[in-house]
Amino acid sequence: MRPTATYRLQLHAGFTFADAQAVVPYLARLGVSHLYASPITAAAKGSTHGYDVIDPTQVNPELGGEDGLLSLVATLKEHGLGLIIDIVPNHMGVAGDENLWWLDVLEHGEGSTFAPVFDIDWREKVALPVVGTPLPQALDDGAIKLVRRGSGLGIQLYDGAIYPVRADDPDLAGDLDDAIAQHAPDREEGRKALMALLDRQYYRLIYWRAANDELNWRRFFSINELAGVRIEDPAVFERTHALYFDLFRRGLIDGVRVDHVDGLSDPAGYCRRLRERFAEIAPDRPAYVVVEKILAADEPFATDWQIEGTSGYDFMREVSEVLHEPSGQAPLGALWEAVSGRSAAFADEAVPARQDLLSWQFEGQLEACVASFHALALHAGEGWITKGMLRRAIERLLWVFPVYRTYATATGAPDADAKVRAEAREAALPLMPPGEILVLDAVLDWLAGDGGAPAADAVRRFQQLSAPIAAKGVEDTAFYRHGVLLSANDVGFDPDGMACPIATFHQAMQHRAERTPFAMLATATHDHKRGEDARARLAVLSAIPEEWSRRLEDWLALAARHAPGVDPADAYLLLQTLVGAWEPGDDTLLPRLHDWQRKALREAKLRSSWEDPDEAYEGQCHDLAAALLEDPTFQQDFGRFMAQLAAPALANTMAQTALHLLSPGVPDIYQACELMDYSMVDPDNRRPVDFASRQALLESGTGAKKLHLTRGLLDLRRTSTAIREGDYEPLSVSGKRAEHVLAFARNNGGERVVCAMAIRLGAVLFGHEQPFPPPDWWGDTVIEDGARKHQASALFADDVVSTI
Repeated sequence: MRPTATYRLQLHAGFTFADAQAVVPYLARLGVSHLYASPITAAAKGSTHGYDVIDPTQVNPELGGEDGLLSLVATLKEHGLGLIIDIVPNHMGVAGDENLWWLDVLEHGEGSTFAPVFDIDWREKVALPVVGTPLPQALDDGAIKLVRRGSGLGIQLYDGAIYPVRADDPDLAGDLDDAIAQHAPDREEGRKALMALLDRQYYRLIYWRAANDELNWRRFFSINELAGVRIEDPAVFERTHALYFDLFRRGLIDGVRVDHVDGLSDPAGYCRRLRERFAEIAPDRPAYVVVEKILAADEPFATDWQIEGTSGYDFMREVSEVLHEPSGQAPLGALWEAVSGRSAAFADEAVPARQDLLSWQFEGQLEACVASFHALALHAGEGWITKGMLRRAIERLLWVFPVYRTYATATGAPDADAKVRAEAREAALPLMPPGEILVLDAVLDWLAGDGGAPAADAVRRFQQLSAPIAAKGVEDTAFYRHGVLLSANDVGFDPDGMACPIATFHQAMQHRAERTPFAMLATATHDHKRGEDARARLAVLSAIPEEWSRRLEDWLALAARHAPGVDPADAYLLLQTLVGAWEPGDDTLLPRLHDWQRKALREAKLRSSWEDPDEAYEGQCHDLAAALLEDPTFQQDFGRFMAQLAAPALANTMAQTALHLLSPGVPDIYQACELMDYSMVDPDNRRPVDFASRQALLESGTGAKKLHLTRGLLDLRRTSTAIREGDYEPLSVSGKRAEHVLAFARNNGGERVVCAMAIRLGAVLFGHEQPFPPPDWWGDTVIEDGARKHQASALFADDVVSTI
């Protein structure tokens, strides 16, 4: 059953299948067709997200196990709803001693039945970065010891995790207690014996800080607790997907969302194989398949992957851009430069951030990539190309690569990759050392598939490195350094293009209707940097840059008096975050701000970091947040500004909601976002949801404008094939306020629905009570609908959304 709209729930031990089952009647009344669940497979104990899978063949017992899942599905079916689940093919959780597959690899080495599952370079022992200090110090401190493990022996670390001793160790035969005594770390002889024992294992314990340089296995981004999976191996594919196929065979799920598809060796091949397997199971019941894929602004989604499309970050960017005022980019950029002393050009932050991450957190992966290209160069008869030359060329490409990755395989590269390679070459040329452009071109030729099968390993390594460099360098570093306007800093967004012409949005929606009409549409996710309504509110600042600058001057001066040691840029980011997150009477705001500050400062890696936190400076920033919220002058002035911002912010929210639910695709409502969502980055955007209050508001039919608009438009989606499946026809708008109207028609067969939204009303509504202009403001503005003309003054007499 193809979904018409989905509702995303974050499942964990505190919100189980039973809890999800209890809200199914509410979801049915809201009007969605499917529950869309975070990963349901067994994850690390206490996981709040489920992406640290420890056993992909088992339904997570912390969620209620298979019985709990069956009960949930039964209730969903009673209410006419289906289930889509999030799956994680790229990696598994390997923290501690919970993952029995990983422990078997540690015990038996390359001979383990699970060794083919993990992406390990077996030329060396498995590097295990679980020691909190250098190994000799850990041994001297007694932090590592030999203990009983089941019927055998294991190596226990101070955190309690016990790692297996290789089963065939000849020196551990005999009495276990004697062996433990002989390896006691409190004696010199025992420490020597323990070190010798460690040297005999299939793995080597290393200081966790050395992981960036010494890991010999692929991990997810820079997270040591998540090990890459070799899903390209057919046997591994079947082993790790057996549960999903069984659930689909039994009719318990209708489809999947694939997490981090760009981490795979061959995403296109994986998706085609997934589609094939689902089709083999149920030829007459097509599975719904979307992937988490970040697309650049001008990057089309490939139509030959044989899936519905992406999970919607691209739409989130598109709808955000059409709400921002283009004229605000330059003055807000100038303001940021004046306040921070940093560049307003995002590339000036993104390139150094990529350089930092590549040279620091991905050194081991980079070295392996360079070595593979060097072996390829020797094989191709290009022995003059040295490792140093290749490193410089590969580094510079990764600094400026315009998309997450390309998709070449041993059989060639898709045509769309050619444009990406050309753009990458143009951007990398000015950065290349003299005389080494030939090396750059050689690497690009190999990425084009010119090297055939011998190039496959090198190309795979580059492609699996470019994606995490883009994600960690841009989204998890540069976005926390760059502050022109925070609503333009979200997953898949382009801060240098915070706004787009209405015609550009129309073109994107036409392409969506033609190419991926059933892709997912997101406006909020479990990974967003700030909530959809926080972004909509911040977008108003692009329409009133002069007013914002005037207010900001006073507030920054006040901040400097309260906390002279805080960088003005950090104070400015705090003030923007306050604009996005502010809710009168919210007594949780300050601790939530503190959590955001800690994460933002550490992700930016300028004043603090996760690896070496500057808690003194973080404390100053925390004190500033507290001082501002307690300062009567600030409270009064900021509260007045927020009241003036309320009407245009609500207008943006309503327009965004309508575009979300009326555009081509399958809208996904992230949990809680049917009401106002002013959340900050995780874990703030994963807080518990009060479903009882939502149910009461839905039944009352009063207040909660966003909720009732959502319910009404979801009802329209269920009854209208034009909205669910129709084409997208941009409509011309003429007259005095034409640039403030976005109008289109959805057509299917003989059914036609005209959809109109009033947008970019920040300047006119700032300080007004109503979230729509007075009718006479529209003047002669009309929507041209064939022979019909719709007067804007009538359509938007008491709202900013209209369907005809």
